Amino acid sequence: MEKESNILLLCHASTLELGRKICSLKVENCPKIKLHEEVSWEKFPDGFPNLFIQDVDRCIGKHVVFLGSFHSPKVIFEQISLVYALPRSCVRSLTFILPYFPTGTMERIDTEGQVATASTMARMLSAIPLSAMGPAQIMIFDIHVLQERFFFTDNVLPRLQSALPRLLQELNKLKSENLNIKIAFPDEGAHKRFRDHFDGFAIIRCIKKRNGAKREVSIVDGSPNNCHIVIVDDLIMTGGTVNECALLMKKSGASSVSAYVTHAVFPADSWKDFLTENHQEGRAALDNFWITDSIPHAREISNHEPFKLLSLAESICRSLHKLILV
Repeated sequence: MEKESNILLLCHASTLELGRKICSLKVENCPKIKLHEEVSWEKFPDGFPNLFIQDVDRCIGKHVVFLGSFHSPKVIFEQISLVYALPRSCVRSLTFILPYFPTGTMERIDTEGQVATASTMARMLSAIPLSAMGPAQIMIFDIHVLQERFFFTDNVLPRLQSALPRLLQELNKLKSENLNIKIAFPDEGAHKRFRDHFDGFAIIRCIKKRNGAKREVSIVDGSPNNCHIVIVDDLIMTGGTVNECALLMKKSGASSVSAYVTHAVFPADSWKDFLTENHQEGRAALDNFWITDSIPHAREISNHEPFKLLSLAESICRSLHKLILV
């Protein structure tokens, strides 16, 4: 009889598809991750969560992993409630996978009266109770500012991962087709954060100035002339910065332009502005727009050109086996 896995994965309802993909992967010399789907995410008539983990005794003595998603304020409380409860089920260790840290862009105070909600979120996560092996580990991909790791207390262990190795796999495929690829960063923040990931690629550095609601992007280093440009950033909201950068690359002689973001936030369906079929004047035509499934709606977005999905499943699977010593 096959020995039961010592790693148990629980998922929020919105991340179940990604969870199934993680558990379907086989990593050499690593134990299989077992998916525990029997979690009920119901609500009481007043809208508050009515949660239930069936066969919760299966968690006893196991390395329990919870795959969550804080893509909406409406789903945060129910997930925090479940994560707080898991250590009381006698789990051996607890790892919380939160691919997208949603308040990361509000990490500082520029004007007295502003509230740095990134710090608030970190305090909430830092309150996760200890398990048998100690602090919970929190896995986050491409957090907006690396210094946000210091918002967490010593009660938890933030594990900051990157999805860029997955992008590099795609870029190496393009290089094999003899395309002259250059990486463009739309602002100083992206350049400082990600430049070290792209050894072997020429870099184009841009700066961004805000003029009211308008964003003005200009090149300060490098030339896109006759090159395939790939714009790289950690997240995208309405897409104004990426669009302005792409238009600038085309205007400066780029033969083609693609883009990549780890977190396709796209509030109010703003991703539709990038659709190949909806191309409008003043919008850049992108050859490829790579996104990851760090946010649940990315799968739906990737069904439309030019979007292409780079799943985090393999990166999560490999990272888990490094973090959990079985």
